Amino acid sequence: MSDLLFPKESYDIIGAAIEVHRQLGCGFTEPVYQEALAEELSMRKIPFEREKVFTVTHKGKPLSKEFRADFVCFNQIIVELKAVTEFAEEHYAQVYNYLKASGLQLGLLINFGKTLLEYKRIPVARKFPLSK
Repeated sequence: MSDLLFPKESYDIIGAAIEVHRQLGCGFTEPVYQEALAEELSMRKIPFEREKVFTVTHKGKPLSKEFRADFVCFNQIIVELKAVTEFAEEHYAQVYNYLKASGLQLGLLINFGKTLLEYKRIPVARKFPLSK
């Protein structure tokens, strides 16, 4: 039995991202991929919220600044998109912090900026460094 969190759901989301990358290739900006992925998720009947807002707290007090996850799919997986040549440590940290702030357990970091789609599963319990 797999230790992966939400394996089928992750597979479905990554499959949708692969199809977007297959159709568009690399070289566009992140908003283009975000719109295309929203269309693909809809066509595949994958439930999602786009640019879902989460409140960040400090010592139990909500801050006025919020963050927006690119997508939350199946009400349980944060999906953060990038269109970069390489993932950087701050990309992993961003998803990890989104998980902590949202209370969700799994993030998918997806990069459309390479000739082959790149993705990483980031569980909330993962420790740094994430890129190694």
